[in-house]
Amino acid sequence: MLQRAIMSDPVYISELFSSIQGEGMLAGRRQIFVRLMECNLDCRYCDTDFEKSDICRLESKPGSGEFITCPQPVSLHAISSILEEWRLLLPGVHHSISFTGGEPLLYADALAEWFPEIRKILPIHLETNGTMHIALRKVKEFVDFVSMDMKLPSTAGCTEHLWDLHALFLQEAFGSNVSVKIVVGEQTTAGEIQQVCDVITSVDLSLPLFIQPVTLPDGTVGISAAHLLHLQGLASSRLSDVRVIPQMHRLLGAL
Repeated sequence: MLQRAIMSDPVYISELFSSIQGEGMLAGRRQIFVRLMECNLDCRYCDTDFEKSDICRLESKPGSGEFITCPQPVSLHAISSILEEWRLLLPGVHHSISFTGGEPLLYADALAEWFPEIRKILPIHLETNGTMHIALRKVKEFVDFVSMDMKLPSTAGCTEHLWDLHALFLQEAFGSNVSVKIVVGEQTTAGEIQQVCDVITSVDLSLPLFIQPVTLPDGTVGISAAHLLHLQGLASSRLSDVRVIPQMHRLLGAL
């Protein structure tokens, strides 16, 4: 059972579960997911409830899809105990631990204390919206993989122009096994793809770019194959590693 954290390390976890990574560089890998609450953005396509609450959902057995609820915030000791228990229960099954959200870097101060201990159990994969470069600086030495979700106005609907923040973040993340993901839809423009390429080439044109078709609320893909291929072609004309991957976990019906 999870225990409440002391007030010096408050981390609010939405849920902890085991599943297949469905996006980006580690797509297809089995991971333990630690989904943190709260986010600094409000993307239109987001399918996650990231509002803070005093309840955490914990999968009763890894991969079962059945959950129990626990009070929070939770402590590093409690989380570490569960992660180690699952690693021993299913040896060799999990590739890494994915900290996702919400936006995990809102908890950068606490994660700077957590990650060195948790990394002793399994490698750490950080999923982030790529807008908090100063927060990344606090934890990046303890992170094995950084998956940066670059936000496009056409799909995310963010009112702020985030290109400058994305550029600063990618510069900070460079050297930390970082990859970039974008979610594209029928309204995504060539200009947006060029902006993405500008940010990536300003750091290293060999960084992987993952193009993810937007998944609509009814589960269908919100972009035609022709337009998707057009966008992929534009990106590939400037970058050396461009891949198209839909949300695999949605296709599998997994968490």
